[in-house]
Amino acid sequence: MVLALQAWCLRSPPTLKVWKSSHASHHPSTLHHVRHISEAAAEDPWQRVVRLASGSAIVIFSVSTCCMCHALKRLFCGMGVNPTVFELDQDPRGKEIERALMLLLGVGSAVPVVFIGGKLVGAMDRVMASHINGTLVPLLKEAGALWL
Repeated sequence: MVLALQAWCLRSPPTLKVWKSSHASHHPSTLHHVRHISEAAAEDPWQRVVRLASGSAIVIFSVSTCCMCHALKRLFCGMGVNPTVFELDQDPRGKEIERALMLLLGVGSAVPVVFIGGKLVGAMDRVMASHINGTLVPLLKEAGALWL
């Protein structure tokens, strides 16, 4: 089952909708998609990270109660980008993904983690630095996540 968290940038808080399809729509009016990542329960955590990160133009690994994750999602919303969001705390095997991300980043906290065009951008500090120095928008355009 796919959980889709659909919200307009000007509306808060977002509304939660449950979709019965196996994948979420990529309609431009959708803020982001929340997917359960338990579909491949037997898959190695590293393989899952690679597969999920390359599945959309922009992917955020998040925890639903994390304020930094929320701020990052709002940043992309404000830019008109519709990232695919994987809420690790809503998946029974999300802790395995979180541990894999911590090893990948070499830090104690694994969320939020952003991949653009299948490539690791990093955590909140790297995304904000890219936004401030002007390299984030070209990355988003190159990945096809932003058209203007």
